[in-house]
Amino acid sequence: MANPPKQYRTLDARPSAESLIKPGELVDLVEVTPLTLTDRRIYNQLLENAWDGIDKPVTHVIAKSALRGSHNSNDRVGESIERLMSAIVKVQVEWDGEPAIERVQLLGGSVEGLRKDGMLEYEIPARLRRIISNSTIFARLQREVMFALSSKYALTLYEMVQKRGNLRWKSSEKFSLEALRGILGVPKGKLTSWSNLRMRAIEPAVAEVSELSDYVVEVSPVKTGRSVTHVEIRWWRKDGAGQGEAERALQYASTGRRVRAQERAEKVVSPDPQTAVPQAPGLKPRPARIAGDPLRTETYETARLRHPGYDIYFVESEWRAWAAGKGEAKDPDRAFLAFFKKFAEANPI
Repeated sequence: MANPPKQYRTLDARPSAESLIKPGELVDLVEVTPLTLTDRRIYNQLLENAWDGIDKPVTHVIAKSALRGSHNSNDRVGESIERLMSAIVKVQVEWDGEPAIERVQLLGGSVEGLRKDGMLEYEIPARLRRIISNSTIFARLQREVMFALSSKYALTLYEMVQKRGNLRWKSSEKFSLEALRGILGVPKGKLTSWSNLRMRAIEPAVAEVSELSDYVVEVSPVKTGRSVTHVEIRWWRKDGAGQGEAERALQYASTGRRVRAQERAEKVVSPDPQTAVPQAPGLKPRPARIAGDPLRTETYETARLRHPGYDIYFVESEWRAWAAGKGEAKDPDRAFLAFFKKFAEANPI
């Protein structure tokens, strides 16, 4: 008799320069203690930093400068660490073969150096280490997307889709409103009506994730009688052109991203299950027009062939910044390729 295939463990997945790993159990958790967007980003970085020994009873060390982002002060880092140390979350687990809820702390004790360029020492609690050690499902998070998303609701939705995106036979999932509020970390007593939850949390999150990630996301309300009691989340991977648009969107200022995301929000979320027209998986969102007409797909291919090794979309953003105020080019594609040639000559790799 053939041996059953070995089950892939989350700990076998490796982070990369562009992405990090988050165990699936820590994606769909329910916060008892609400966290901020900064808290969630920092926690993902702490998990990544500890990854090689995350299932072992050891301490981990990271530079505070790696956690504070664009802020010059370490105050926010310290505040986030304190919230993470006091945070209690509920994790869906199995206990003796039966579904169960396990309540755990996200972070153990820590020691923070007082110098601005100091280090932070921290621990992963024992119960959480066991959950991570047994995990077999994970989300691979693109670092650039994680830092570009502008709300904790958007980051959480992104993590939910990344956890599910590679499932072969599944492209949608239904959640009760109560469960979704818990996963998103909506504070108790806030956004209690469906309309407020949709406008303040879901619509902006769906718009941002659909614009900046590799997936298009759609959220539709599901009614029981006259009341919305559940939502159905659908996702599908973008084609090559859609992924290119997402990569370019990441190159532009956050203010511009938020404006475009708001413009798309109403188109992404279905207002009512009785009147909504679901978008077919084969359709892709219309590309955003950024600083002039978008370039042709073949232009990017030509640039890749002529200048291998360069970040095509970074050079495009440099070209658009240089061309701003100079008037529209008669042939943007040729103008971009000419700029790229000079850029490559001035910046050899």
